[in-house]
Amino acid sequence: MMRAVNPATGALIREYPEHGEDEVAERLAQAERAFASWRRFDFEERAGYLTSVADLLRENQADFARLMTEEMGKTVTAAESEVDKCAWACDFYAENAARFLPAETVATDAGKSFVRYDPLGPVLAIMPWNFPFWQFFRFAAPTLMAGNVALLKHAANVPGTALAIEAAFREAGFPEGVVTTLLVSSERVKGLIGDPAVRAVTLTGSDRAGMEVAAEAGRRLKKTVLELGGSDPFIVLADADPSEAARQAARARTVNSGQSCIAAKRFIVEEEIAGRFEDEFVQAMEGLAVGDPMDRAIEVGPLARQDLLDSLDDQVRRTVDAGARLRTGGQRLPRDGWFYPPTVLTGVEPGMAAFDEETFGPVAAVIRARDTAHAVELANRSNFGLGASIWTGDASRGEHLAAEIDAGMVFVNGAVKSDPRLPFGGIKHSGYGRELSEVGIREFVNTKTVWIK
Repeated sequence: MMRAVNPATGALIREYPEHGEDEVAERLAQAERAFASWRRFDFEERAGYLTSVADLLRENQADFARLMTEEMGKTVTAAESEVDKCAWACDFYAENAARFLPAETVATDAGKSFVRYDPLGPVLAIMPWNFPFWQFFRFAAPTLMAGNVALLKHAANVPGTALAIEAAFREAGFPEGVVTTLLVSSERVKGLIGDPAVRAVTLTGSDRAGMEVAAEAGRRLKKTVLELGGSDPFIVLADADPSEAARQAARARTVNSGQSCIAAKRFIVEEEIAGRFEDEFVQAMEGLAVGDPMDRAIEVGPLARQDLLDSLDDQVRRTVDAGARLRTGGQRLPRDGWFYPPTVLTGVEPGMAAFDEETFGPVAAVIRARDTAHAVELANRSNFGLGASIWTGDASRGEHLAAEIDAGMVFVNGAVKSDPRLPFGGIKHSGYGRELSEVGIREFVNTKTVWIK
């Protein structure tokens, strides 16, 4: 049984029975049948369906947003923006997929030779709870437009969202089986990966989960894309405005209440301005409104689960015990629900939990750098390599430094974000492969050579 629990109150919303083995088998078979026909739809036909689901998302924005807020605790304003972003991704791929996947003629000794991009089949999407609509749609929009079909294994704490996504595609007119939700536990993922119906796998989640999925898929010789955790550096150079950097830092750390793989986590500041930055950063974090995520004035809601709150609190305690200074926050809030206050730790160094580990909540680690070279060294001193941002008064200098940062994405004078027009993904323990843009739509296709005499 899967349980949806409101993180703001700890109250049970609803229980959902898991799909049994027979039902899963039928849903996989249905996905295979759907693929056999969906792959033959041309780009214009697929685009029509995807545009319809984009319209439906916008029409039902409030309902979908409320469902996300109730099940995983994101602020309702953030949830509404998430629904809008999903619709944007659908429109983007409906408009551009044909341009991204044209057959490409190549001059050879043949009378005619070309490369075409054909779909693979049903793709298993193992999705997380933190952006329960967006994580799926950023995968699904390009994958469906490429001619594949999608199998959604969502996080156990957002079962209502998983079923709502499947229902949205059905209501938008998609053929049955093109998008299929599987309500199964994580323990059953191995069996799904091994099923012959599944042709490829994508996962967004922790590096540990990524290793397990990659190992199982590797044994089955199935393609994977992994978007895993991050400990993104937010580098503030001495020529940056420390006040503006501090204001942006507070926003970057607390996006989705800090529960984002691309939220800034390690704030690496050149010594010359570190004192002023720290003071203003603390002030900005203390000024954030924490509370009921259904209240539109609230900026930081609860963490999604009790175990996440316990883990975050433990990371803060271990970091302080190792010598860091707690400037603000650091104590779970005495109220119903799983709330943790915006927290700033200074004097953080490599070897401390808040530096080495991914902190999934509104906890910021400030690290002082001797100079720019030291800042880059500290930024790269991580097992993760998802995103990074550089704050400087000289944008060209930031552009030059971007080449030295070990990350899949580097933003200069802006917080890291996802955009359908740009590739999204990381390196090292942050995974491999890319989502979004022209690059993302080519992850789950068969790049096929055709040679004709």
